[in-house]
Amino acid sequence: MTSLLTSPGTSSRTSLWTARSPGIETDRHGLGLEAAARDVDEIVVGAGITGLITALLLARAGRRVTVLEARGVGAVATGNSTAKLSVLQGAHLQQVASRNTRGVTQAYVDANEAGQRWVLDFAAEHRVPVERRAALSYAASPDGIATVEKEYELAQSAGLPVTLLSDAGLPFATHRAVRLANQAQFDPMLLLSALAAELRAMGGVIHDATTVLGVRAGRPVRVRTTRGEYSCERLVLATGSPILDRGLYFAKLDAERSYAASYRVPGAALPPDMYLSVDGPTRSIRTAPDAAAAPGAEAGSGSEAGELLLVGGNGHGVGRHPSPASLVADLEQWTTTHWAGAQRTHAWSAQDYATPHGVPFVGWLPRGRGRIFLATGYSKWGMTNAAQCALTLAGDLLGELPGWAVPMRHRMTLPAAIGTGIGMNAAVGKHYAVGWARAMTRRLPGDVPVEGSGVVGRVGLSPVGESTVAGATCRVSGVCPHLGAVLAWNDAEASWDCPAHGSRFSATGRRLEGPAKVGLARR
Repeated sequence: MTSLLTSPGTSSRTSLWTARSPGIETDRHGLGLEAAARDVDEIVVGAGITGLITALLLARAGRRVTVLEARGVGAVATGNSTAKLSVLQGAHLQQVASRNTRGVTQAYVDANEAGQRWVLDFAAEHRVPVERRAALSYAASPDGIATVEKEYELAQSAGLPVTLLSDAGLPFATHRAVRLANQAQFDPMLLLSALAAELRAMGGVIHDATTVLGVRAGRPVRVRTTRGEYSCERLVLATGSPILDRGLYFAKLDAERSYAASYRVPGAALPPDMYLSVDGPTRSIRTAPDAAAAPGAEAGSGSEAGELLLVGGNGHGVGRHPSPASLVADLEQWTTTHWAGAQRTHAWSAQDYATPHGVPFVGWLPRGRGRIFLATGYSKWGMTNAAQCALTLAGDLLGELPGWAVPMRHRMTLPAAIGTGIGMNAAVGKHYAVGWARAMTRRLPGDVPVEGSGVVGRVGLSPVGESTVAGATCRVSGVCPHLGAVLAWNDAEASWDCPAHGSRFSATGRRLEGPAKVGLARR
């Protein structure tokens, strides 16, 4: 079985942004520099937008900062996003409003506007290309009309200059749309490149290929990594899902994967703005400059004029869909149906985390003695939320907390948010039970899995995962090393995914992301 994410002619699980990244310099080499970077004022774990903006703001304030990244700069969420810098966020404002007070809802909008302004100002200063576009949230069916109208009312009451349209102007039927002008789209790897360059110019250090294995929140904070021990006054976790279990944030987050692809569409007029459906299945649409276009080509008239079409959506709970590859195929079929002749150039996926409140968790980590901080839970809106959380973290660390951060910091947990959290953890309990029961009913060895597939069975009383990828059959532990849930095979990405808290591993057991800190044992 061949996934669309790995099929011939498509960059294998490589996003458009990562594939054309200019290459971001880090500080992997140089013993003298590395020794100095091991004892600093602050360590930031995670080299995405949140981590690098936080580190840069600290460095600008004269702090000695080191960034630790397990993989490479932008390798996880930032480099695999659709990179829409928008305060209009589908129907998300309704979720925020239904689970929080009016003051928190307004603060959320203000925070996202502040994050957006910071990114745009930085991009202008560093000549990072940004395309101004309107953002539209549209109803793909009559059932979504009420949702669009509600989003319009809430956005308007929060001070956003939105307009209500009869349709979104797309090449398929839409039934209503709310529009917010003057939003933006960009290449997130170019932003990270500029952030990293300024950070290093100001004395900050970035160590990639460095996985954090444990932390002791003493004075100083001791950080144990695959490259030895580091120490600092304060530690910031900007890792998607926190890699420390203090505060039990793994139980307060809902992990979801979604898929995206870029296309050349010869001879077709492409949509001029950014679009997101408010009803299912989710469809995210935008364009991006085509690096292969002829010099001097103008944007706005399709691939022949220098633009690619980007389509995303079909999200699902991590480890909770029987065949993610079918969702990728569905997204591909939908795209080629509405844009005839579309030729895929790249296909990729991303993982996002949502909170019961719909608002990110940002600030002090419980049991961190006031020396460990975190940011997580962007609910698929990481461009603006990553920036506003970085502003909050820097404000915490430098004693200049933004005014809009205060209501969110002291928000009450309302019944709607409590109910959402209970539902999230009930689903986790269900997948623990189902996973273990299913693993115990299948005994290995059985038939060798066909190419691209994987199964979980038992060897004795131990769940074992067996898969065949690129002609190699491999066995690994079928149990997540985080908290013992049985893993599920992701046939779109050839990975082992945890349905409990979202940790992911390669077919050979290498840790990819999530709260787990180690990989899977080979069997």
